[in-house]
Amino acid sequence: SLKLVRASLQRQRFLTSGSHSKGRTAAEHLWLTRHLRDPFVKAAKVESYRCRSAFKLLEVNDRHQILRPGLRVLDCGAAPGAWSQVAVRRVNATGADPSAPVGFVLGVDLLHIFPLEGATFLSPADVTDPRTIQRVRELLPGGRADVILSDMAPNATGIRSLDHDRLISLCSSLLDVAPDVLHPGGTFLCKTWAGSQSLGLQKRLAEQFQNTRTVKPRASRKESSEVYLLATQYQRAKGPVED
Repeated sequence: SLKLVRASLQRQRFLTSGSHSKGRTAAEHLWLTRHLRDPFVKAAKVESYRCRSAFKLLEVNDRHQILRPGLRVLDCGAAPGAWSQVAVRRVNATGADPSAPVGFVLGVDLLHIFPLEGATFLSPADVTDPRTIQRVRELLPGGRADVILSDMAPNATGIRSLDHDRLISLCSSLLDVAPDVLHPGGTFLCKTWAGSQSLGLQKRLAEQFQNTRTVKPRASRKESSEVYLLATQYQRAKGPVED
């Protein structure tokens, strides 16, 4: 998949027919042109991923091996399901490789998610709601996840500082439920937008995980402030832990 993207980056031969259609604003023209020229959009179609964001997780996983056969994955903000697609393949959730352990993928989102073989979805559902967390624990084998993924983002207001604060709040809320869901030694990956509150979230992660780092996959647009916080080797959990 990443080889396909690299080849597309070199060619950049995309048609932009229809980009001058009447009735579109300048911003819409710009978005459409960029979208049609985006090699990750084309690669997502070729690889049958539900959206281009799949390549962000693919790259993070290629670099850091956070998804392996047999792991239990909680995908937060899962719609439309591209990250769950990646997770299903990497943890062998369908049992496609009979010689490898079979993993489990559970996706949660406020939006509807179309069914995906190898994944279980809770939607619409709020992952920060205690009732949802209870249901998550009931569905996860052993009541715990080995990996928590979050590509969640609030609806943008256009006010950068406000959008940043709201996304940090989402990440913090998800970290609040980690003691009830994440298995010791587990991994936490969340999207955030760089800003004044980022250091506070990074400090919280450093207190609960052995290793933390900031990553920006190539599929994240250069002009975007989007980055991902990756924390591994979870050290804090409360209550009884089931294997």
